[in-house]
Formats: sequence, structure tokens, C-alpha cells
Amino acid sequence: MTLENEVQSLRQVPMFRDIDPARLKLLAFTSERVQFSDGQRFFTQGDVGDAAYVILEGAANVLLETPNGQIKVAEFGPNALIGEMAVLAETPRSATVAAVGDVVALRIDKRVFLELLAQFPQMAIAVMREIAMRLERTNARLAGQA
Repeated sequence: MTLENEVQSLRQVPMFRDIDPARLKLLAFTSERVQFSDGQRFFTQGDVGDAAYVILEGAANVLLETPNGQIKVAEFGPNALIGEMAVLAETPRSATVAAVGDVVALRIDKRVFLELLAQFPQMAIAVMREIAMRLERTNARLAGQA
């Protein structure tokens, strides 16, 4: 995939839509394109949050280790941002994320991700909105199990 293709992929991600093309090109250039096979982990619950990922192709499950074993709490597909909470909060990963089938993703280093948020307040707001929506969905799911 060319740099231009990666820029086009990033443009599909809602929180990157308003970022100028030159900055998206820099983001694509400074990010690492990574591939995962079915079941391979992006990261494991408890790991250090050193990067966020944007899924370009494929899907990934969010898995939580509980006293009763592992449970799937969410699934994300193309254009989803994952792993950002541990980067933002500087806490260990709160869940494990594993590929469902073959996955292509962009790995955005923590430093680059935080710089983007500092330079583009609209992106920071989009990230907060996404986290808030995920929390709301999780709360609704937990309330349904009570």
C-alpha cells in the first residue's frame, strides 16, 4: 500500500477527517503498518500502553480477563481506533485485543498520538466522544445483565 493509500484510509477514520492532508501524510509516514493473523494479539490486558491502533482491514475482538474466564466485550472493524485509553490514561491495558481473521492496522506510537491530540483539539474531542460512547454502551450492557 502506498503512502497516498494510507492517507486515504486514515481519512475514513471519523476523528481524522478534519486533519489537513499534509498532517495525515506525516501520520501515515510516522506510523507503522502491521499485520495480524487470526487470534494474534495486538496487546494483552495489563501491558504498557505504548501505542494506539487504527484498523485498516479486518476486525478485532476486545477481551476481558475475569475470575470466570475471558469474555468478549466488543468487536471493532475497519476505521476503528483501539488502544487509545491506555495511552491517554498512562495506565496498563484494560483489555486484550485479538485479531478476528487477517487484520491490517496502523500502529501509532504514543508520542505521535499525544502530539496529534495536542495540535488538533477537534481530534481530542472526537477521541473523548468515542470513549464516552463506548462507556455508555458498556454501562447499558452491564445494566442489562444485572
